[in-house]
Amino acid sequence: MFDRLQSVEDRYEKLNELLSDPEIINDSKKLREYSKEQSDIQETVQTYRQYKEAREQLQDAKAMLDEKLDAEMREMVKEEVNELEAQIEELEAKMKILLVPKDPNDDKNVIFEIRGAAGGDEAALFAGTLYRMYSRYAEAQGWKTDLIDASPTGLGGYKEISFMINGQGAYSKLKFESGAHRVQRVPETESGGRIHTSTATVVCLPEAEEFEYEIHEKDIRFDTFASSGAGGQSVNTTMSAVRLTHLPTGIMVSIQDEKSQHKNRDKAMKVLRARVYDKFQQEAQAEYDQVRKSAVGTGDRSERIRTYNFPQNRVTDHRIGLTLQKLDQIVEGKLDEIIDALIMDEQAKRLEEASNE
Repeated sequence: MFDRLQSVEDRYEKLNELLSDPEIINDSKKLREYSKEQSDIQETVQTYRQYKEAREQLQDAKAMLDEKLDAEMREMVKEEVNELEAQIEELEAKMKILLVPKDPNDDKNVIFEIRGAAGGDEAALFAGTLYRMYSRYAEAQGWKTDLIDASPTGLGGYKEISFMINGQGAYSKLKFESGAHRVQRVPETESGGRIHTSTATVVCLPEAEEFEYEIHEKDIRFDTFASSGAGGQSVNTTMSAVRLTHLPTGIMVSIQDEKSQHKNRDKAMKVLRARVYDKFQQEAQAEYDQVRKSAVGTGDRSERIRTYNFPQNRVTDHRIGLTLQKLDQIVEGKLDEIIDALIMDEQAKRLEEASNE
């Protein structure tokens, strides 16, 4: 482990030199690439340096115990030794996690797509509940939410809604949300007070940068059409709505949220690039899993991942067996306890995989 840590520190120093090189500074692609690499390993290097410093302090403190000390001073040094040993143990555990390969998408913005599934109007209302939950979580993190497209229902829900969350590390925290979300509650439309079960599906995609996956203009069919509001009203005769079809994959994106065709096209390109990038990522992951004969298990969008039981104020994440009696807080965007538990579970699995390699 320590040979790897020293290699990481050496690479960090080399990157410092490269980022001061005028040739690199004038090359925006290399500058971005090296800056990101340095940022990715900075915490590992800082932790390793803290570890080396703590080891030196521990050696000095133990050497002092071999000297003639009065009782009070000896007790103080012993206490320092105990504190340093505990600190070193914590730093070693942290370094093991930091050395586990990081998801390259963790620092990216995310594109959410939420659709009401089984349950009709109640499923659409639940889709709206999830949209508000994620929006409030993003707000609490200091991130920005940007609506991309929506198909609202008359009752205040959404048949489907897509939006982007812009913020450093957004994907690292929200990537676990892809899957089927189940709700158990008495619908507003239910006069008999019976509990209904409905579902909504959530897809969380990392935003793909242009330099990561290039989509050629010749591979896109571009169509325009007149947008309309709920119920076919507010017809826009300027043909501002756009539809992009990626011909090699058949992936299609329609956007009509903005009045400007240009803005709709920009939004549609972001969604299209993310979907195409995600498709190839999913295929690569499936091939990787098949070779290793082991499933990652956190990205299967067909499985039910979480249940929201309103009568009992209970949320259960089925992947990690976590149940919390605070649904009222969670739907208001207080997702930290669930997300932190999912991150810890992922880290444990990555550590196990790394130790088996």
